[in-house]
Amino acid sequence: MNSIFDSLRSTGIRRGPQRLAAGIGGGLARRFGLNLWLARALLLASFLLPVLGVGAYLVAWVLTPWQDGSIPLERVLGGRHGPA
Repeated sequence: MNSIFDSLRSTGIRRGPQRLAAGIGGGLARRFGLNLWLARALLLASFLLPVLGVGAYLVAWVLTPWQDGSIPLERVLGGRHGPA
């Protein structure tokens, strides 16, 4: 299970320090070089898709690492609590 979390850390996506909600938009904007507000607008637009938008956001919320490398789902499962 640790290899899954380690591979998530290696993607380079981290919750952005300029969080509005969970930091997913900021993390995606930073990783892909997008404007922060454009990334947030695209995320909000995805919520118009039935189930997929909100569902994908929730999955991203539990799997996207914080700036220190900790992952919320990993913490819930009792794994590492600190940086990789």
